[in-house]
Amino acid sequence: MVKVGIIGATGYAGGELVRILSGHKDAEIVWYGSRSYIDKKYADIYRNMFEIVEDSCLDDNMEELAMKADVIFTATPQGFCASVVNEGMLDHTKIIDLSADFRIKDVPTYEKWYGIEHKSPQFIEEAVYGLCEVNREAVKNARLVANPGCYPTCSFLSIYPLAKEGMIDMNTLIIDAKSGTSGAGRGAKVGNLYCEVNENIKAYGVAGHRHTPEIEEQLGLASGEQVLVNFTPHLVPMNRGILVTAYASLKRKAAYEEVWAVYEKYYSSEKFVRVLEKDICPETRWVEGSNFVDVNFKIDERTGRIIMMGAMDNLVKGAAGQAVQNMNLMFGLPEDEGLAFVPLFP
Repeated sequence: MVKVGIIGATGYAGGELVRILSGHKDAEIVWYGSRSYIDKKYADIYRNMFEIVEDSCLDDNMEELAMKADVIFTATPQGFCASVVNEGMLDHTKIIDLSADFRIKDVPTYEKWYGIEHKSPQFIEEAVYGLCEVNREAVKNARLVANPGCYPTCSFLSIYPLAKEGMIDMNTLIIDAKSGTSGAGRGAKVGNLYCEVNENIKAYGVAGHRHTPEIEEQLGLASGEQVLVNFTPHLVPMNRGILVTAYASLKRKAAYEEVWAVYEKYYSSEKFVRVLEKDICPETRWVEGSNFVDVNFKIDERTGRIIMMGAMDNLVKGAAGQAVQNMNLMFGLPEDEGLAFVPLFP
């Protein structure tokens, strides 16, 4: 059994990690870390875990946990993992960080967009960007994995095949994305109150959302060129889900069958990326609660542009599910272990 520790186990992503790992036949959670709920029974915080989890919450002592766990998930705010990780810790355990601390390879870029000093830049080069569909082999041998962000995961997987094949003009790329409120975390914020969110949709982080450089860096690596995108996220009144609609100009005229073949080239053997049938648009309700990403595209003959679409659950493939997928690779387990559940509906 892989012994697992979770720091930030009482946030939304941490709670989702507990839910997924509770059904994982090769993993055992040995540490439910939570700075806010030390000594409180986990099932008293998340009542869905009544008679499933008997443990109480512990603190966030990573040094102690590193001696007890084979892998640590840090589902924590930006800056925490970078402030505590050290070589001795990584000699004893593997770390999968769900924050942005090790996603961006350029330190000044990270510090500019996140507004904090990076405390352990010496580990940035070693950290593997944990998008399994692209970096599978590197993840297998990693000590430190940077679990991708939710918006970047859905955006990247929707666009990746065409960026990789050089079929779209990356200078024309515009990404419109919408997310449920769980993406903002479990902390109490006025903007996330029911009366603020219900019956409303709003753009936020316009021309400055901190996932922008992550998207640009990863699409740049895929396309082999510097990428600048207009990325605009929106908050919609639902609990879970992300819908991405991306637009770009085709470099040349292409038929549906040619573009479909490109998507199939990259995703036909991928368990968790589903390329939908012609003219079927991805919807969040068909991926909710699952680790699937549904993608598709539509060629606009009139404008010479292509619309690339994706839908996924921001807490599963966008956070905890992807983290477990990475763990499975790191320990030589079947990649879909603990993740082969059907999306919820209704």
